[in-house]
Amino acid sequence: MIDLVEDTRSTPLFRLGAQPIALTAVALFLLIAGVTSIAIWRAYTGSAPETDRVVASRQLQARTAQASEQLVEKTKGLEATQQESIDQLQVVQDQLQTVKRLLAAQQADTKRLSEQVASLNESIDGLRQSFASARATEAETPSVTRRKPARYRHASARKRSRG
Repeated sequence: MIDLVEDTRSTPLFRLGAQPIALTAVALFLLIAGVTSIAIWRAYTGSAPETDRVVASRQLQARTAQASEQLVEKTKGLEATQQESIDQLQVVQDQLQTVKRLLAAQQADTKRLSEQVASLNESIDGLRQSFASARATEAETPSVTRRKPARYRHASARKRSRG
């Protein structure tokens, strides 16, 4: 059995296991070499996480700027539309004021004309009454015979002869 123990100690792997510092140093070296090779590979291929984050943040900034510009353009468009609406409303209000003034003037003219018509009706009624009273007065008083002009006398004479 002693021979077996000595045979296992003479193998190279067993010798490495006996020296833990050397084994740790080799493992550390392999780990550092692997990490370094991965970092170099990512740096040259451009797929490093930092680069991806920078690119993503720049894209986000570009999208934000584009959205901002679109909002500014839409806001300017809304301002223009709102100003046009305000101008149109002002024109409509001016037209409404003009129509109100014209309507008031027309109503005043209508009132004035209706007062004139009423005054004329009163005058006509007064003339009718005075004409009626004049006829009544003529009927009550004997009429003074007036002589008709010669031409009317002949016409009335012809009428009598015919009738």
